[in-house]
Amino acid sequence: MSKIAIYAGSFDPPTNGHLWMIRRGAELFDELVVVLAVNPEKKGFLSMEERRALLEQMVADIDGRVTVEVVEQGFLVDFASRIGATHLLRGVRNTIDFEYEKAMSRMNARMQPDVQTVFLMPPSELEEISSSMVRGFVGLPGWERWVQTCVPPCVFSAISK
Repeated sequence: MSKIAIYAGSFDPPTNGHLWMIRRGAELFDELVVVLAVNPEKKGFLSMEERRALLEQMVADIDGRVTVEVVEQGFLVDFASRIGATHLLRGVRNTIDFEYEKAMSRMNARMQPDVQTVFLMPPSELEEISSSMVRGFVGLPGWERWVQTCVPPCVFSAISK
């Protein structure tokens, strides 16, 4: 039986931390589905179409075991069950992330006991990077110097436009 994992987020914009998670997920699982999820609480920085295209560019060199999907509504764990995913892949950068992700993994386990959550911790040079931090720096004097170190080249190019 194939081990299929889902790595979900709003990816607004995708960062080097996201790319690290995607690459590790591709190493750990037979198939990784990167799910671009709609978060109604977040105002979009990049359009859904832009984010999807950027994610597809970011995973293009990973041997076909990574796909990108958009899920606009419903529970992620139900989507996982529908496509036969066995795992949800989540990143934990700090204790705040851990507490939130722990609660979500327990709720997901109650809803779909056959879908297991797996946590990965990024390397220290990526743990402070977040999409919201990147969005906050764009437009400030000298933003390009810092943002360029936080996102893949295709994302930096899109943001620079």
